[in-house]
Amino acid sequence: MKDGNGQSAGNIDVVLVSYDERGKLIDFGSLEVQGVYISGNVRNPFIHYMADTEHHANTPWNGPNYPRADYLSSSRKRLAPQLLYKGGIFQQWKRKQAVALHKSFYDTLPELPEVSPAEADIAWFLYDLDHVPQENIFRLDRYRTVYTAFEPAMLKITSAPAGPVAEFIAHLQEKLDDQLNPPDAPALQDILNGVDQ
Repeated sequence: MKDGNGQSAGNIDVVLVSYDERGKLIDFGSLEVQGVYISGNVRNPFIHYMADTEHHANTPWNGPNYPRADYLSSSRKRLAPQLLYKGGIFQQWKRKQAVALHKSFYDTLPELPEVSPAEADIAWFLYDLDHVPQENIFRLDRYRTVYTAFEPAMLKITSAPAGPVAEFIAHLQEKLDDQLNPPDAPALQDILNGVDQ
């Protein structure tokens, strides 16, 4: 997809289309499938598992520096920029969007103001793994769909709640004091002569 300047705006994961009986395009929308970055080390737990797969199959994945979901990086570095840039173009085109993501990821986002499906610009498809005991498998199921308008949702995702300004001012004052009134330090000559300040 290209922007108004002819530059690449990025790839769209899935373009959903509707067309008539002759195959003529009637409408379209986008679906972004949003994965999650991980932090930690994948290699060491894998090496541990491979050393004795039978006995290490049930090793808990919670040791030091083990892989874990990095929801904060995923939302700030990936989800928000994609939705603002590519989603902004779809919004200007007045086309609908959908985002598929893990329920736990969505739960880390600020509470987004919901609207009715008819008023929505974005449908958030929230998925989670459900254990099926009879088959001893996990199935990926849609847990819920959340409908939002574009601008209020983007404003919530990209705006951090402000902390107390007094704390920030106190921190600035401390840094300023350090610059304007450096602590007394012995002169190099005094150090060399063994004179204590």
